[in-house]
Amino acid sequence: MSPEMPPKMSLPGVKHVVAVASGKGGVGKSTVAANLTLALHTAGKQVGLMDADIYGPSVPIMFGLGQVNPQTTPFPLHKYGVALMSMGFMVDPNQAVIWRGPKVAQAVQAFLGQIPWGELDYLVIDLPPGTGDAQLTLSQSAPLTGAVIVTTPQEVSLIDARKGVRMFQEVRVPVLGVVENMSYFVGDDGKRYDLFRAGGGRKLAAEIGVPLLGELPIDPRVAECGDTGEPMVRKYPDAPVSKAYLELAQTVIRETAQRPAAGPLPEVSL
Repeated sequence: MSPEMPPKMSLPGVKHVVAVASGKGGVGKSTVAANLTLALHTAGKQVGLMDADIYGPSVPIMFGLGQVNPQTTPFPLHKYGVALMSMGFMVDPNQAVIWRGPKVAQAVQAFLGQIPWGELDYLVIDLPPGTGDAQLTLSQSAPLTGAVIVTTPQEVSLIDARKGVRMFQEVRVPVLGVVENMSYFVGDDGKRYDLFRAGGGRKLAAEIGVPLLGELPIDPRVAECGDTGEPMVRKYPDAPVSKAYLELAQTVIRETAQRPAAGPLPEVSL
């Protein structure tokens, strides 16, 4: 028996909804989502970032924001010129969210459909790793323009990334392309060093017939910026990794320009 499909949502003020996803944790997906959001803003776009990871929200830390009173604080929050929404704004960071799948799905739908996002060129959605309730709910109910798959060069990352790709294919969400994070390191000598092998993102992109959107180099400052609440693209805009994010933003703009704006998804039988 097919599971009950969530109602289709309409976001009339949002031109494009882009999901940033990965098959496994630890590949830097949330870092990519945060910096891509700011890179799109730097490119002159009106952008929002929705944190769909209910159990492990990252957006509050990455943007230097904490818990607020949801009864008195209007959502979404705004910082660095972008609109933000996360479960981390609503619960104590030391408190575990212990919810079953249906409640997670309800929260994700509320973030998407009940938050007044306003007029946006892009709403970037940071999905949790894997292919669980949050991912399936958004894939079936959000008017997604497409998904960006984040991986690292190692084969173990590619195996899980393929699972994420298959999920989007099953629910007929276009995959815009693949981003290879932690792709290489540039030494003080200016040479490129492939610390974690090379070519994994390009291999995955070729397998599924989509573009390789970008290869993002390793920079220790990325972790520092994530921990201190000022993403790399903003704090060190001239760094090689920041320039790579700006190029990624331009690529995403080109890819989404070729696709229809946000609209209802087709009915899918799973």
